[in-house]
Amino acid sequence: MNPWFASLPLVLVLTVVITIGAVVLMRRRRRRAGVRALLGFNAVLMGGALALLVAALNAVPATAGDGGAAATAVAAATDGSDSSGAALLGAAIAVAGSSIGAAIAVAYTGSAALAAMSERPEIFGRAMVVVGLAEGIAIYGLIISIILIGQA
Repeated sequence: MNPWFASLPLVLVLTVVITIGAVVLMRRRRRRAGVRALLGFNAVLMGGALALLVAALNAVPATAGDGGAAATAVAAATDGSDSSGAALLGAAIAVAGSSIGAAIAVAYTGSAALAAMSERPEIFGRAMVVVGLAEGIAIYGLIISIILIGQA
């Protein structure tokens, strides 16, 4: 098993433990210590992500000396990489843009819906429809990315 995959559960457990510890520190009126813990852990995660990126970018492709199957797989993966790479990049941009747009839309519509429901609780259904429409933006981006990946 790849050591990167083996370390993922450890990273997940550490993330949960450090986040809970930072929240506990913030609730005990030690906000600075909690923010420092979160920022430090985020810096460590960012450093690990950058190290993984550098390792992936510096990876050497497989050679024909290892049975030929790996070389065939690499050749098949890189065949026509111009169009498939552009399609994958477009899919990533579609998902990222639509998710960010949906997050902004849900933030504004959700807060407005809660404010309206605090004055008139009977408009819950109509307010949730508006929030659901805002979340539909992310689904549209996901559909576009599936179409782009299918054509890659």
